[in-house]
Amino acid sequence: MTKHRIFTTAFSGVYPLYVKKAERKNRTKAEVDDIICWLTGYDQAGLEQQIEQENDFETFFAEAPAMHPNRMLIKGVVCGIRVEEIEDPLMQKIRYLDKLIDELAKGKAMEKILRP
Repeated sequence: MTKHRIFTTAFSGVYPLYVKKAERKNRTKAEVDDIICWLTGYDQAGLEQQIEQENDFETFFAEAPAMHPNRMLIKGVVCGIRVEEIEDPLMQKIRYLDKLIDELAKGKAMEKILRP
């Protein structure tokens, strides 16, 4: 079975798209970074290192220090699929991140995006 293309896509190639999407809606790169760090447990230096090393999504999530325990509270639809129903663990992590960035771009408050 072949891997989904997104698994082997460089995180550093998608990261600027996350930032661009947020900035178009008057949100900041710092907010995008906060979301990524909240979800994955990376600190700012660790996130920058992942981007610099051009790791793919599979490696990016495999090396994540600690996925946030409240990630299970992320609900909703991304690309027509409910994130809570995705069976592949890696795809679910990627879609969690997509959903959080979508919420940021839609103007949701950071306190609500970063589930307490």
